[in-house]
Amino acid sequence: MSLLIQALTAGGLTALHHAASVAGAPNPAPVAPPGLSETVGTLLGWWKWGAMIAGIFGLVGCGAMMAIGRRNRSTLAADGASGIPWVLAGLTLIALSSGIVGVFM
Repeated sequence: MSLLIQALTAGGLTALHHAASVAGAPNPAPVAPPGLSETVGTLLGWWKWGAMIAGIFGLVGCGAMMAIGRRNRSTLAADGASGIPWVLAGLTLIALSSGIVGVFM
């Protein structure tokens, strides 16, 4: 168990990475296939744009639920208010996605 805990710490991961590179395990940098880099970049841009539009609709939907639920529908208003952090968390994940993946590359 302590070996697993040590392996999961930052120092343990560095030691494992160093041991893998010493052992001669290949660790090539990511390279896009020829001709696909621009196409994939365009597709990622479209997906990100679509996700941002979905986030706007999500926030508008949460606001509408809160406005409609103001009178005699308090559960609807509460559901709308509790949806806002989820929409914001999703938008944050979308905005940070390339940075998060870049950490592991």
